[in-house]
Amino acid sequence: MTKENPIFSESDLDRIIQMAWEDRTPFEAIEFQFGLKEKEVIEFMRKHSLPSSFRMWRKRMTSRKTKHASLRGTEIDRFKCSRQKSTGNKISKR
Repeated sequence: MTKENPIFSESDLDRIIQMAWEDRTPFEAIEFQFGLKEKEVIEFMRKHSLPSSFRMWRKRMTSRKTKHASLRGTEIDRFKCSRQKSTGNKISKR
């Protein structure tokens, strides 16, 4: 995988889209796990979404403080829920 042209598996594509739609998953978590910065996530979503879905996602994300770790409260210092079990993945799902 190169920085200019990353190659993701189908499951990675689905996970990136899922993480992008999740309100509480910051862009920093997507960058940590998949190496995509916020602008790259926006381009990724533009490429992998229907135009109407992309517009809906952008409208939704612009009003979410939780999508940026720096805007979150200081009491939240992790990417995943403390109750999630570790699966060896950098960021595990429930």
